[in-house]
Amino acid sequence: MKVRLTAYSAKWKLMFEQEVQLLRTIFGDEIISFEHFGSTSIPGMKAKPVIDMMGIINDIEKVDTYNEQMKFLGYEVVGDWGIEGRRLFRKGGDNRTHHIHFYQFDNPQIERHLAFREYLLAHPDEAKRYSQFKEELANKYYLTRDYSPAKKAFVSEMEKKGT
Repeated sequence: MKVRLTAYSAKWKLMFEQEVQLLRTIFGDEIISFEHFGSTSIPGMKAKPVIDMMGIINDIEKVDTYNEQMKFLGYEVVGDWGIEGRRLFRKGGDNRTHHIHFYQFDNPQIERHLAFREYLLAHPDEAKRYSQFKEELANKYYLTRDYSPAKKAFVSEMEKKGT
């Protein structure tokens, strides 16, 4: 998929909130909470316009029983996508709009993602630096399969600062 890096949009928060309402009708009491994370959750940051959502759930195995309902809502069922204990869903095909990462409440990935978000929110200078780095990568790499791995070391460095 082509890298689509865009300026921050206030509508991203609204898109997150609208999707939460829709997903709550499907998952009901199975959901503990939903979190908006990733670059679209950081005001002012350039991002691929894909809303990264985290669904924190009591029992990860139960998520699989909702696959048909998620397909009906336009989501692609991806499975763990290389992260044990995760269930990933993508919406929008080549013009993706949402990624939903479901984790059981005790999965360590939750803290990693949320700590990174909180670090960037608390350190606007670092968020700006990350945004500029992503712009450089977007100019260098045409496809997300090349762009995303190129961010990994930079993100890992910032994640260490946030913990």
